[in-house]
Amino acid sequence: MSNNNRTWLITGCSTGFGRALAEILIARGERVIATARKPEQIADLVAGHANATALKLDVTSSADIAAAVAAAGDIDVLVNNAGYGYLTAFEEGEASGYRPQFETNLFGLIEMTKAVLPRMRQRGSGHIVNIASVGGLVGNPGSSYYAATKFAVVGLSEALSQEVAPLGIKVTLVEPGPFRTDWGGRSLQSSGRRIDAYKATVHERLDLIARNSGHQPGDPVRAAEAIIATVDSNAPPLNLILGAIGLRAVRAKLARLTAEIDKWEPISLGADYPEPKAS
Repeated sequence: MSNNNRTWLITGCSTGFGRALAEILIARGERVIATARKPEQIADLVAGHANATALKLDVTSSADIAAAVAAAGDIDVLVNNAGYGYLTAFEEGEASGYRPQFETNLFGLIEMTKAVLPRMRQRGSGHIVNIASVGGLVGNPGSSYYAATKFAVVGLSEALSQEVAPLGIKVTLVEPGPFRTDWGGRSLQSSGRRIDAYKATVHERLDLIARNSGHQPGDPVRAAEAIIATVDSNAPPLNLILGAIGLRAVRAKLARLTAEIDKWEPISLGADYPEPKAS
């Protein structure tokens, strides 16, 4: 299939990665189903483009999902991009804050994928792109609830990729570090209370994220181009880490994990039943 014949359905196109990705794909002539909870926010994105459609889609709404998938028809690439951050100390977290985040970041992604997957399976082709985060590989102070949603997306995608690869379907996890999107600005949510004990570990980090919003080194346009290049590849990776800061963080995590595993290897191995003695 030539690139300009593909149909992409992208969730969360009002800002950030979703909008940048839709803009580039529309300009390339590919068919784009751009979605947002408030479609008026993406009307300008599709205006004047016969290859682009704006649809209302709240990924926490089963009715919205069914309507969007039906309107899209055969989908070649599903990009599960909709999501946001709820950052706070674990003890400060409130159910009214973290439960909706799980509904969007994890369960919305699950329901979107379940709605699209049967038709991909029947056709024997397709690509599912799940926008996770470096925060789905590395936990940091203040990100326990957010990391839980993104770690779940990483684990889900890793297992899913092995289930659907024999069916001709590809899965890619996109794991960005700090990018100049609205994630750390208006979209970021937090608890309404602060416990002094977490001032040095959590609050200073959250304040730093707020100050750096709009100054992050990651370029959403370059990220979108990287995602497209990955989908264009004949052998796309399962994990695509984006940005130097994110890459350093993941490599440091791997080094720490390897050192810890090596240190505790005798204890790990000692948990098995002893091997039978030779007679």
